[in-house]
Amino acid sequence: MKKISVFILIGIFVISCGTKKKLVTKQPTTSTEVNNQVPKSQPISPKSVQEKAPKSQQEISLKNLSPVERYIYNFAGIAQEEMRLYGIPASITLAQGILESGSGNGPLTQKSNNHFGIKCNGWQGEKVYHDDDELQECFRKYKDPKYSFRDHSLFLYERSRYAFLFDFDRDDYKSWARGLKKAGYATDPAYPRKLISLIERYDLHRYDLEVLGKIDVRDLPKPIRVQPTENAYRVKAGDTLYGIAQKFNLTVEELKTINRLNSNTISIGQLLKLN
Repeated sequence: MKKISVFILIGIFVISCGTKKKLVTKQPTTSTEVNNQVPKSQPISPKSVQEKAPKSQQEISLKNLSPVERYIYNFAGIAQEEMRLYGIPASITLAQGILESGSGNGPLTQKSNNHFGIKCNGWQGEKVYHDDDELQECFRKYKDPKYSFRDHSLFLYERSRYAFLFDFDRDDYKSWARGLKKAGYATDPAYPRKLISLIERYDLHRYDLEVLGKIDVRDLPKPIRVQPTENAYRVKAGDTLYGIAQKFNLTVEELKTINRLNSNTISIGQLLKLN
């Protein structure tokens, strides 16, 4: 009987110990430990972090560019590379692209990446049809705009009627503009004037000079100008450098120094800094 009592007591003791172990609770997690934990079921998304990040100054300034300025920003480098390979002035390529593609926003360019209105003429690649001189003419289609720029270079380089253009100096954009009209590139009698106007209004000639090593573009004011602010003035028809200087209580020399101008020549649409 005593033995039975002893076994019962031992059993009760063992059960009570097990129960105590089960009742021991985990110490509460500190706030520091919680903050340092990242649940595996909810990983941090790089995309969500990026969306919350503030926009860069470059992104903000790009939104302020006009369609032409944005086109120059996107394609100046490609035009310069084509100039290095084929000798066609980058300024001419850019001006033609701006004029013929509607700064990249024309309907033909939007659906084909064709920036120069090059028609099929034996083209074996993809094609689109678009009303031009005639209804539903066949135009070349490109997967990427850069291939349109290359095709433009080859179009001029490989055709004998444009051969004389390559006798001009590569920084002589005026002769190139007039030569394109003479060779029959465009039927518009004002075509050379339009190209030259674009080149001079947006300082496209600097891209030629940079390729030729005649200037370091870092030493010049940025060719892409943002929209007018309280510290800038957009040149209008009839404006002179003297008149603008007088309007803002500056001397002509001060205005030229601020804008790094070598002469008193200004063009309609040009943006002049005021300080």
